[in-house]
Amino acid sequence: MKHSETVDSFDRFFLHQGESGLKAYEEAVQMTKDILMSEIEEHPSPYSGKRPDELEKSIEKMRLSSPSGEDIETVLTDIKEQIMRHTIRVSHPKSIAHLHCPPLIASIAAEMIISAFNQSMDSWDQSPSATYVEKEMIHWLCRQFNYPSQADGAFTSGGTQSNYTGLLLARDYFCQTRLNWDVKKKGLPPEARRMKILCSESAHFSVRKSASQLGLGEDSVIPVKIDNHFRMSMKDLDHKLDEIKKKGNLPIAIAATCGTTDFGSIDPMPLIAEAAKKHNLWLHVDAAYGGALVLSGRHRYKLNGIQEADSIAVDFHKLFYQPISCGALLLKESKHFQLMKLHADYLNPEEDVIDGMINLVEKSVQTTRRFDALKLLMALRIVGTENFARMIDYTIHLANDTVKEIERHEAFEIINKKPELNALVFRYTPGLGDTDKENQINRKIQQSLLIQGFAAIAKTSVFGKTCLKLTLLNPRTTLSDIREILREISLLGHQMTSKKEA
Repeated sequence: MKHSETVDSFDRFFLHQGESGLKAYEEAVQMTKDILMSEIEEHPSPYSGKRPDELEKSIEKMRLSSPSGEDIETVLTDIKEQIMRHTIRVSHPKSIAHLHCPPLIASIAAEMIISAFNQSMDSWDQSPSATYVEKEMIHWLCRQFNYPSQADGAFTSGGTQSNYTGLLLARDYFCQTRLNWDVKKKGLPPEARRMKILCSESAHFSVRKSASQLGLGEDSVIPVKIDNHFRMSMKDLDHKLDEIKKKGNLPIAIAATCGTTDFGSIDPMPLIAEAAKKHNLWLHVDAAYGGALVLSGRHRYKLNGIQEADSIAVDFHKLFYQPISCGALLLKESKHFQLMKLHADYLNPEEDVIDGMINLVEKSVQTTRRFDALKLLMALRIVGTENFARMIDYTIHLANDTVKEIERHEAFEIINKKPELNALVFRYTPGLGDTDKENQINRKIQQSLLIQGFAAIAKTSVFGKTCLKLTLLNPRTTLSDIREILREISLLGHQMTSKKEA
């Protein structure tokens, strides 16, 4: 086969300026759109109801590759039947289980652009305009959080990566300033075994996960007790700090939470900031969930004190309604990125700095990274910050109205009666006097709602009791939807209780 013939035969597989590339792309997009829309129209429930074992067997039988290729319509039809049909419909108003948001149409459109141009955000010469878009979006975000002009940041895959990066910088900053030790060059110092990170008992598991990956170990994370509203107890924080020092250990950071996963609780950040300053500790705030309150006029005050943090994790695939994945780490002092900066001749040589180029790999634990900043930019411009505020405020208002609805049911026990965000935890309590049996009933209620395709809600455990959880991110969810879900929970619970008693 001639070289030209080989190249021509590949044209139809790629998007390019030639007629064959443009036509193939247009057909692929049109077919995908048609199948996607038909699937959404034909199956309006939150989930198909297919059980795990059935779904696993079905996917195992699915053809995963083809020697010579298949036409796109055949493949898309198969994907529709085997995959699309059995996805969680996160945009459904009764899909209110996890911090798993319905994506904005503006951001779905942005995803098409991002995928088509496939920019890599590690070096300027792989993402020229995209580099400056991310830079400006980060500066815009820093201003929203009342950070100073020297603040900086980088987009991340989400809260876990942002928390990891924030605690990595905290560790290395402590070693550099307090121990005169360069972790980047020398590895962990002998004192590493004595280093401690404090966070509340309700903090995200990624704090422990980060500590284990950073060579400090899970035991380096000291859990601080929570108060009646599931927020960090300042009394216990002071106690734990004193205890750590008395034992000869080294507190290096406090990880506060702005929006716990289960309850949406917000730690008392002004007081925590004072404690961090008093003990000369790095303050990291996990605002992956609650950070969106910066767009709310009514609830923004709940973030007071966050501007004192050395680093902030914020997610956009939660209350900013972005497609997964999309997050950011914000840093109060840009100079701290030097703690993780490394040069590679092929990627970000030192002379690039002299030439005025920006290579964002120097601010990230990732190398190849998507141009996720475009999704946020398009959403902010097309939807508008005022509409973002209205959506966020509505969901918090809905959460408070839902508390009243739950309290009307005698067999329901609500755990967080005063939600700070839009997460609610409650349980069905038929009064059996047997926690294990009631736990089993609550687990079955959650599973039954999903398998029936009626609603997607979550379950969690609070003080040994299995609870149900509503995460009201969707501004299209109404109080009528909530009432229907609560009635179904009550009916299922009554049926299951009757069987238990029988």
